[in-house]
Amino acid sequence: MSDGKNSSGKPDPSFEARLASARAKQGLDPKPVDQSAGDMKGPSPMGVGLRVGVELLSALIVGASLGYWLDRWLHTSPFLLIVFVLLGGAGGIANVWRLLGPAKPGK
Repeated sequence: MSDGKNSSGKPDPSFEARLASARAKQGLDPKPVDQSAGDMKGPSPMGVGLRVGVELLSALIVGASLGYWLDRWLHTSPFLLIVFVLLGGAGGIANVWRLLGPAKPGK
């Protein structure tokens, strides 16, 4: 049985080619960086700014809507609206912190 080496003791080139092909099919090798797209090493600043705005605004809208709806249902006029606006703001800030905060070691 062959051990993947030819008579000179070096790895068989066909084995290396098959291994590289199998790794590429499984997605185990990192894809080469396309240099034609420029030196973009991450998202654009405008895209990040828009995402930050959307994250904050959507969290506030959801919190305010939920607080308003609960106030109308439970007849507790401004109390739950204020609580849920604060919770929505905190949730939006937490999302922005996750987006812009320090990167995790595994990423």
